[in-house]
Amino acid sequence: YEVIRTLENQPQKLPSVTYLAKGEVRSFVESEVKARYRPAQPDLEGVTKQPDIAVVVGKTAELIAQQTIDIPRILVVPKGEVRSGFKPFTLDLGVLNYPAPSDDLWIQHLRTNQLEVLGVGNGGIAEHRMEDYIVVCLVDFDDVAYDDHADLLYDLAGQVVRHFLGYLPEDDTRKVLRLHQREIARLVHAQMQEHRWEEAVEHEVIVSRGVTELKPSAYTASAMEPVLDYRLSPADKSNMAKYLFGGFQRCLYPVQKFQSDAERKMAVILERESLRWFRPAKGQFQIFYKWGTDQPEYQPDFVAETADSIYMMEPKAANQMTNGEVLAKRDVAVKWCRQ
Repeated sequence: YEVIRTLENQPQKLPSVTYLAKGEVRSFVESEVKARYRPAQPDLEGVTKQPDIAVVVGKTAELIAQQTIDIPRILVVPKGEVRSGFKPFTLDLGVLNYPAPSDDLWIQHLRTNQLEVLGVGNGGIAEHRMEDYIVVCLVDFDDVAYDDHADLLYDLAGQVVRHFLGYLPEDDTRKVLRLHQREIARLVHAQMQEHRWEEAVEHEVIVSRGVTELKPSAYTASAMEPVLDYRLSPADKSNMAKYLFGGFQRCLYPVQKFQSDAERKMAVILERESLRWFRPAKGQFQIFYKWGTDQPEYQPDFVAETADSIYMMEPKAANQMTNGEVLAKRDVAVKWCRQ
């Protein structure tokens, strides 16, 4: 086994575990095992039976092939400059219904220097344009650049101003914006994420291993909670992540956790339709995608092998299929699979 492990870093020699059965690789492993073989006690001629190295290597290779899905070490990382931005859209401002601040309360807070505690940004500085109360807070976010997004920022801020003017006088609207500008900006920024765009990213691909060993998978679970049968749906599905499921025949790990009942159902399908499958541990693939200013790691939900293919899967709801981050993950996953 240790000799075979040394071949992981030689993708030209061992691009797949199936190559362990081929003559050249098989001969190399057998010769290395023979060279390393050291019996615990000196052999006594005619008494100690010599192990059949060829048979041992064959059985080991067969066992590894049965319990392994070929996962090469392909490092996919974004490179080069990435341009991104936000598409124009109409804000959903139904939750913004701040009442007009009391003049007495307003004056009292100015006198006691409590403006910042109440959320009046910039020390309570009065802006010339009401839209500026929102814009100055939006540009504080790392993914918002004034020079690139000025037109959109003022359009969104204008929508906010018109929303408040729809039920408040101008003076009260200005007070609301001044008092709650950061909360409003956070709501606007959150909605901007749903309309984010990003140019196609170049990725650098490095193949360093033909086969990689499965990473250990550790889970936390209550000692009072038994391991559940994966075929049965638990009564309480509101917190699926707390359950530990077992009873698998084709999973490469003895137990697994699922984030939703839909993932558990996927496991049921894979137990029936695939040769073997597993849920990758963090760091198994080392695929990184570009999302805003970050480069998080993409961790597929499932990997499964059938008679003719290996599938990388991530089930998503229909309304998530066009999500920007989902598409970014898809692009790097496709890039990885094509190598």
